Amino acid sequence: MLSLAWPWLLLLLPLPWLLPRRRPAQAAALRLPGALAKQLPLAAGPKPKALWQTLAALAWLLLVVASTRPLWLGEPVALTREGRDLMVAVDLSGSMQIEDMELNGRVVDRYTVVQSVLGEFIQRREGDRLGLILFADQAYLQAPLTFDRAAVRRYLTEAELGLVGTQTAIGDAIALAVKRFEQLEQSSRVLVLLTDGENNAGRFSPEQAVDLARRAGVTLYTIGVGSSEISQRRLFGTRTVNPSAELDRAEQTFAQHSESTGGAYFRARNTAELEAIYSKLDELEPIAQGGAQWRPQTELYHWPLGAATALLLLLLLRRRHG
Repeated sequence: MLSLAWPWLLLLLPLPWLLPRRRPAQAAALRLPGALAKQLPLAAGPKPKALWQTLAALAWLLLVVASTRPLWLGEPVALTREGRDLMVAVDLSGSMQIEDMELNGRVVDRYTVVQSVLGEFIQRREGDRLGLILFADQAYLQAPLTFDRAAVRRYLTEAELGLVGTQTAIGDAIALAVKRFEQLEQSSRVLVLLTDGENNAGRFSPEQAVDLARRAGVTLYTIGVGSSEISQRRLFGTRTVNPSAELDRAEQTFAQHSESTGGAYFRARNTAELEAIYSKLDELEPIAQGGAQWRPQTELYHWPLGAATALLLLLLLRRRHG
């Protein structure tokens, strides 16, 4: 869309016609003898005076238009508020391969559901800087904090169970997240930790790591994943077992640790509950929304200014050469 930054300068347009005009002095008539006059070649007739007056008026018009600073405004672009630094820590221990969840009508292991639901959560977090920590016997940083959500989701998809052992180093995962946060400037720091069991490995205990998180201003949300019961076939019939007995014992501790940082603990016994939890996290830690808008601007004043300059040069040459 075309716009003028200083449209009030258009009031200068009639200025040349408002100024008092000076009458040109009449040139003395030159009389030549009749015989001499007949011997001189006829001079070319002057160009129409109206043409040069029109060009001069056009040059003035272009100069005034250039002075108003014409702009071309592009489509509005929404500006997002500053998002969060959100680290996601995912359990890759051996128990994550237990097939006690359903996805799209088929029975799958816990990690397959986590990859699907967590992947969609990551994709929604526009405006946040996301990172990914994977842990089992130890914790390691798979993706540093970045605005590239597609890359973080790809790293999650490519991770494999058993990659770093079969146990569960929850304390190490929290401590590693705190360390990465402290290397950055102060921001809204959130850690979403997903596990299906108790801490049984690593250098840091969960209590030590949570204390570090509190001091660093990190909000911890813990998600426990695992069904409360599954049916197992036996030689004579079936029996119902609880595949998440370890997680059940740890739930109270997880809740206390999370709440002490200002976060919360959630339990997902199936895919629907896990999806609801991540939707709840979207509410607790809102996604950065569009605020003010700006429109890209392209300066256009050089076009009328260039055209006016060319016309003025043309008029100057005409005056010098008669």
